[in-house]
Amino acid sequence: MGELDGKVALITGAARGQGRAHAVKLASEGASIIAVDLCDQIASVPYPMATPEDMAATVKLVEDTGARIVAREADVRDRTALKNAMYQGIEELGRLDIVIANAGIAPMADDGAWQDVIDVNLTGVYHTVDVAMKPMIKQGDGGAIVLTSSVAGLVGIGAPVAGSLGYTVAKHGVVGLMRAYANFLAAFNIRVNSVHPAGVNTPMIDNEFTRSWLEGFAQQMQGGPDMSNALPVQTLEPEDIANAVYYLVSDAGRYVTGVTLPVDAGFTNKR
Repeated sequence: MGELDGKVALITGAARGQGRAHAVKLASEGASIIAVDLCDQIASVPYPMATPEDMAATVKLVEDTGARIVAREADVRDRTALKNAMYQGIEELGRLDIVIANAGIAPMADDGAWQDVIDVNLTGVYHTVDVAMKPMIKQGDGGAIVLTSSVAGLVGIGAPVAGSLGYTVAKHGVVGLMRAYANFLAAFNIRVNSVHPAGVNTPMIDNEFTRSWLEGFAQQMQGGPDMSNALPVQTLEPEDIANAVYYLVSDAGRYVTGVTLPVDAGFTNKR
């Protein structure tokens, strides 16, 4: 028996990285999963994004836990497509209790990157909560929503290029969404929190372009702010974030709402 037996969780950006870790963790605790991911490339993103093969791997990992999963390809920028994917999952799995608005990009570039990162990382989060809260309210059983932000949503880090600035702006905006929804949805016993990771060992970070960009950024910042974590670790693992999210959506966090939870090895505490 798992803590989340009988629950259904919607997770965006579920094909790999943190989204996959969330899906596997919640499934291992008994939840059924509605997994959504674009599984395609966005032109301004200079690293390879998730593929249908990545989503198939997530499906297998969830099924290996014994849990059920409905996987759909949909773009969080497209509210209608996201809504349709969610309701297909609800129709098959019967309900919706947990939402992890996790889909995100980090296009540390200029051309087109500002709008794309705002559209995915902020508007996409808004779309996710907006479509998911309606069936949760109607269901009448409460629930839990977690929005994936970043340490960049708590402190002023980034480089003066469109994608980097857009990332920081979007992640700060997620905090505003979280706080507003936490107040509004409290009346329905739906809790809303945000999680703020430091660098996580996922394909969004661990790729040739981003590694090169980060190395160049570190050189430019010599003599500037300390960008290291307090604890002696360079990057966290996706499972570290999934464990924190599990706490937020489980009964252990039943009275936790409106919280910005850093999972950052002490990064923000140094700022």
